[in-house]
Amino acid sequence: MAEQTAADPAPEINPEPAGLAETIYSGANFNEGRIRKSVFQALLQSKGRYGGKKIAAIDADGRELSYDDLVKASFALGHALKAGTEPGEAVAILLPTGVGAIISFFAISAYGRVPAMLNFTAGDRALKSACKASKCKRIVTARRFIELGELHDLEAELARDHEMIYLEDVRENLSTMDKVAAAVGMVAPWAVRAWPSPDDAAVYLFTSGTEGEPKGVVLSHANLLANVEQVRDHIQLYPDDVVFNPMPTFHCFGLTGGVLLPLNLGIPAVCHPTPLQAKTIVKRVAETGSTILFATDTFINQYARAADQEDLKSLRMAVCGAERVKDETRTALKRNFSLEIVEGYGLTEAAPVLSVNQPENNKPGTVGQLLPGCQAKLISVNGIDEGGQLHIRGPNIMKGYIRPSAPLVLEEPNEGWHDTGDIVTIDKDGFLRIRGRVKRFAKLGGEMVSLAVVENCATSLWPDSMHAAAALPDKRKGEQIILLTTQKDADRASLVSFAKNHGVTELAIPKKIIVVDEVPVLGTGKTDYGRVQRTAEEAMATPAAPAEPEPAQ
Repeated sequence: MAEQTAADPAPEINPEPAGLAETIYSGANFNEGRIRKSVFQALLQSKGRYGGKKIAAIDADGRELSYDDLVKASFALGHALKAGTEPGEAVAILLPTGVGAIISFFAISAYGRVPAMLNFTAGDRALKSACKASKCKRIVTARRFIELGELHDLEAELARDHEMIYLEDVRENLSTMDKVAAAVGMVAPWAVRAWPSPDDAAVYLFTSGTEGEPKGVVLSHANLLANVEQVRDHIQLYPDDVVFNPMPTFHCFGLTGGVLLPLNLGIPAVCHPTPLQAKTIVKRVAETGSTILFATDTFINQYARAADQEDLKSLRMAVCGAERVKDETRTALKRNFSLEIVEGYGLTEAAPVLSVNQPENNKPGTVGQLLPGCQAKLISVNGIDEGGQLHIRGPNIMKGYIRPSAPLVLEEPNEGWHDTGDIVTIDKDGFLRIRGRVKRFAKLGGEMVSLAVVENCATSLWPDSMHAAAALPDKRKGEQIILLTTQKDADRASLVSFAKNHGVTELAIPKKIIVVDEVPVLGTGKTDYGRVQRTAEEAMATPAAPAEPEPAQ
């Protein structure tokens, strides 16, 4: 792969068209001609560009998959899976990160069907909802995965309404025609593969549901490939880089960043089936000589604790998203491993990366500058003086939402603009800083208080524990803040003292602190605020000792 040149770090600031008051912030220019193809066509082009024998992916057991292996397996499996389905029909994938998931994704895509990536940590209700939204009748999985993951109850529940397809069975029963399709595809792929429009749906992903019922996100081929090319333009990557990806492929970070990006850039993708195996992961990073690690703050903390001095020395950067990177995390990685954390910001609706810092232009505490081709505007929110509600537009922004209440009925972004629901500031150099979600502000006595600030204060005091804040109704002030923490000796007095010494409003001191064994998290590593809210509500509804007195105002 030719060396990539980083984009101009300073974004342009263009005036809003007549009739609108907000400023539009724009990333560098972006050539959309590169994305007018399907994701499978892009894979075939990568095979031709980098050579069929080049290693494309490495599985958890060390098995290496070349581009030839990947394309041949995709044609064979895809030919077997397409029987009984129609072009454009959704076929679900219930698999961990690994070559099985990668092959299944491309196999379904090769013949013009649409992969629907299911979050196996979400529970049967959420998965049934996802299948209903995408009108999915078949689910591709593996018996070994069901066995190792102890997912028999989930399997049985899904099998009531869906046809379960097991990779082991398909592999053992490949027909002569399946094998012929694979052979022909290797020499004349144009004669076998489907030819979807770049604007057709390429994947159905489902939001994490941190604040409600998950929605289906429809991303086109052009959306996914745009994000790959945007990152290529923005971050300097090298031919000898190796990407280590423990993030799930049902999450857009794991799919685009951990699979599509390296495969399209000729960089080996090292797969790991779960981000939770910290000791195994740090050893595999060393064994594979990985140079780029994808993670979240929660997981990178675990890896740092599990790693010996030599385990992470091959890494030149860790790319973190999905949640805020704590100062303590950044300092520990720098001090103990000389490892720089490059923090970014994304969401499923943006396929997923919207902004990211660059190793040579890294501003801690921010999530970097807009990717090329992205536009942003901030809409003022009553009660919030600093920043505004972020709306985004660009070639990577989804086609729209689908919901189980109206399967495959597309809810498109308004004139291409998607409301992220996040409160953001953008500085003079174009760096974005996330202040929190609109839904994660509490209104106390008429003043808006960010729950993220509450959590940051707790993290500064007790960095080795996890914390999550929730807002509950309060008769006197409108709302009250409740903090869940794993810090066994957490007390309000310490938070009051911290607030006074650091200029934090005392309104950000939680009315009650609830010590829990663990703070609920999703399979992606993000805090599960839906469960946090329910836990706080249940705890406050349970008769207990009187709440600690509030500090004097």
